[in-house]
Amino acid sequence: MQIWLESGIRQHGVDLVMGEDLIVDGAALYIDNRQVGRKVDVSDSAGQAKARAMAGSVEWILLDLGDWKMIPLENIIAACGGGPTKVAARISSAEQVLGAAFALQVGVDALLVPEEILSTALIAKSQRGEDSVASTPHEKVPFSLSNIEVIEVKEGGIGDRVCVDLTSMLEDGEGMLVGSSSSSMVLVHGETVESEFVPTRPFRVNAGAAHSYILKADGSTSYLCELKMGDEIMVVESTGKCRTATVGRIKIERRPLILFRWRDENGNEAGTLLQQAETVRLITASFKLVSITQLVEGTNLMGWNGGMGRHIGIPIKAEVTER
Repeated sequence: MQIWLESGIRQHGVDLVMGEDLIVDGAALYIDNRQVGRKVDVSDSAGQAKARAMAGSVEWILLDLGDWKMIPLENIIAACGGGPTKVAARISSAEQVLGAAFALQVGVDALLVPEEILSTALIAKSQRGEDSVASTPHEKVPFSLSNIEVIEVKEGGIGDRVCVDLTSMLEDGEGMLVGSSSSSMVLVHGETVESEFVPTRPFRVNAGAAHSYILKADGSTSYLCELKMGDEIMVVESTGKCRTATVGRIKIERRPLILFRWRDENGNEAGTLLQQAETVRLITASFKLVSITQLVEGTNLMGWNGGMGRHIGIPIKAEVTER
């Protein structure tokens, strides 16, 4: 997906700038001094019909949506799908960016934005997987996991545990990285596995005690209790890939916990507390699932070594000790 800037200074990630290599003259659209298509006002049904009629006959259609409307945008993306015509949309607010970028799970081919929402548009471009390692909800990119060895398992008292419910479904083998230390975490599997006791919740990870860290999509960490609807979490697969998912809800309840500690490949020790429940599962180094209630010392699990201390979730070089 391209980013077109209405005015301002060109920067990394911006493909075209209005008045330089992008010109709109009346309804005519020019790129690099070559007429490539038309601008169409699709704020009403007549404009929408006009834009759809252009599908296949021009290289670009630039949609002026007027008051934000999602359905016309989706209709025109569908009409142009599989053909030579590309769709650009003029976006006026940050709230509209993701809707246009991922409409019909396809999205527009370009966003024309003012400078004040450029940063939001560049994030959306990254999430489309075309300009960074960030990913869309269904696109996975490489991620480095490590092995950790369990060195202690014991009862952890009663505490507030947090379930992280996503707006997208998890697959078998996927989970989230959590831990009591931001520099060493364990991969907790999603509730995708059938059980005779309770139904699956394939959108959920029972992520542990409220104080625990969780790895977010941008590489920062957050306390589980701080997560909120709309936050983006890193979903990690046991085979070593990750993707972005959005939090739809956080569910906090008082539950009995199990405390376990581990040693990572560098000899560093860390740990976490998870709910004492058969449906809370971890992933072993041999890619098998083990319930927290069956975990024993000596088990090798999939984890992650963050390596650095953090301040408000951001890695820092200062020495930080967490026990």
